[in-house]
Amino acid sequence: MKQLNVSLGERSYPIFIGPGLCNLADVFKPYVRHKQVMIVSNETVSPLYELQLREALQGFEVDSVILPDGEAYKNWETLNQIFDALLEKEHSRQTTIIALGGGVVGDMAGFAAASYQRGVDFIQVPTTLLSQVDSSVGGKTGINHPLGKNMIGAFYQPRAVVIDTQSLQTLPAREVSAGLAEVIKYGLIRDEVFFTWLEEHIEALVALDPATLEQAIETSCACKADVVAADEREGGVRAILNLGHTFGHAIEAFCGYGNWLHGEAVGAGMMMAAQLSRLEGALSDQDVARIEVLLKRAGLPVCGPGEMKSDDYLRLMRLDKKVLDGEIRLVLLNRIGSAYVTDQYSATHFESVISGTASGQR
Repeated sequence: MKQLNVSLGERSYPIFIGPGLCNLADVFKPYVRHKQVMIVSNETVSPLYELQLREALQGFEVDSVILPDGEAYKNWETLNQIFDALLEKEHSRQTTIIALGGGVVGDMAGFAAASYQRGVDFIQVPTTLLSQVDSSVGGKTGINHPLGKNMIGAFYQPRAVVIDTQSLQTLPAREVSAGLAEVIKYGLIRDEVFFTWLEEHIEALVALDPATLEQAIETSCACKADVVAADEREGGVRAILNLGHTFGHAIEAFCGYGNWLHGEAVGAGMMMAAQLSRLEGALSDQDVARIEVLLKRAGLPVCGPGEMKSDDYLRLMRLDKKVLDGEIRLVLLNRIGSAYVTDQYSATHFESVISGTASGQR
């Protein structure tokens, strides 16, 4: 078992990484401070892992609420099912909510924890690659609005993140690829050495090689923990974690949540950010080609949906949380391993990218 730490003063917490952690009582007991526990999971994950988690929580009063599976259900109605279960089972403000599932479950359970009786403890037990390397760490919680992804939510840190790497062995190939988008992101924004390592090991990751996966997860989580510790509420450097996300969130909203997986949309968005960075003179043609090849080897799209037009991107990107004084701010690349946030880019270059003419792919 590996342990990392997110250093946030009194809100600091550990990240545990290793196989078989879901049913390891010693991992959970120090972070469940009172008797009541509410497991929040979904229809897909619960049959696979809830029993293991319950065995690890013997001695506690454990209830569960099972949500429908999919990004399409990340909304008020589904969130309210968590509150209904907490109230019906008479959970007090001393309860601990445990999120057992992917990013949708983690975001909603965390938002419920932030809101229920003005805040209760919660623990993240992410079961997808994307949630293990990204959404479970950092305290972003929330739900989607029809007009924008994650527009309603709160910053609320967990007491611990428990990453059981064995859970990835049941993950569909498409979900593996979606998670690899966020892994590749870390190499692009902060660590060229890691990006090169990914070029050398991407087939092993796609094939779910346990040792290679564990190394990629540890490196990704360490990067995110460092960034979050420096900027918890995204007032500065944390915004670089959104490379490709402004484009990607627009794609998700346009297509309907769940039709494109989050990681798929981010993959296309990162390619668009790379193209704009090249047009702005910051990224070389060779670097853009390396990024495109790696994304394709990971099984990710490298352009947005053909039916999505410039006006669609503009309309939806203006709802992004990074918009400041009406200007769309984007995360771009100086080079592989170095990112920056800016609203100072050529409107012509931006139009070229969102219209698809920058790459000739649409």
